[in-house]
Amino acid sequence: MEPPWQDAAWLASSHAWIDDRLAGLGLERTGEPVASHVTPWSTVLRVDVGAGTVWFKANTPQTRHEGAVTEILARRRPGLVPRLLAHDPETGWMLQADAGQWLRAESDEGAWLRVWADVLPRYAELQLAARADVPALRAAGVPEITLESLPARYTAIVDLVGADARFRDALPRVERLCEELAGFGIPDTIQHDDLHDGQIFLSAGRAVLLDWGDACLSHPFFSLSVALEGVIGWGLADVPDSVDVRPLRDAYLAPFQKEYGDGLTPAVDIALRLGWVCRAVNGHVPGDDSHTLTRLAMFVDGRPPSS
Repeated sequence: MEPPWQDAAWLASSHAWIDDRLAGLGLERTGEPVASHVTPWSTVLRVDVGAGTVWFKANTPQTRHEGAVTEILARRRPGLVPRLLAHDPETGWMLQADAGQWLRAESDEGAWLRVWADVLPRYAELQLAARADVPALRAAGVPEITLESLPARYTAIVDLVGADARFRDALPRVERLCEELAGFGIPDTIQHDDLHDGQIFLSAGRAVLLDWGDACLSHPFFSLSVALEGVIGWGLADVPDSVDVRPLRDAYLAPFQKEYGDGLTPAVDIALRLGWVCRAVNGHVPGDDSHTLTRLAMFVDGRPPSS
């Protein structure tokens, strides 16, 4: 089924909701909402108001929990996850204040890396604090991808996308790595699962983290697969292994080491591999096998498939 983002009735309903919530905030839009981001799974509308800009977001049912997740996490760390201006739990519709400059627009690699060095330990602190919110996050509909379930789900996604036999042959490796990672005793918590520079925004010198639609309850270190191997390691020049990610890995680990002690680097090494399995399972979009196959290749080969 096609999403309703261009449907006249849906647009009228969403615009009416926006107007109603703005009125409750003492605001009024100064023009028609404009779609700034449209995908099969979500849409974002730019809404100009007298005081600046606010943003409306709607998701398909699979990620409708994003608003609830954002509200729960904002209560824990409002400096990292901004509070919503409005949220409808039934539809999942959200209204957010403008979050500032997109980190992806940064052209100075040194400045870009400094933001990552600031965000990663703050994100780790959020993950630790959010362990107490796991029941509420589960009740909100956040999917769970546990180490115990990952081997079976790996097999299912490999079969679903018709991957080569070598991917099926990697199942024992998935099972072994899951067992090894479980041995470190770090419990599941919120995991963004798509932690890249397009989700980080800067305002008044402070970075915030948005777009929690892909979040799941899983091993916290899985977030580092996308962040370190998928983004930071490539640098702004998009050259593989051009940035030494170890200092940023260590910055992320620092809050965990206060609680679990030193010696977590081997756990990260394992999680960097398994995180791609989680991303393949959790991020699969029906009809888009190519991204899933790339994530599976990142697990099996440690690099994206050759073009």
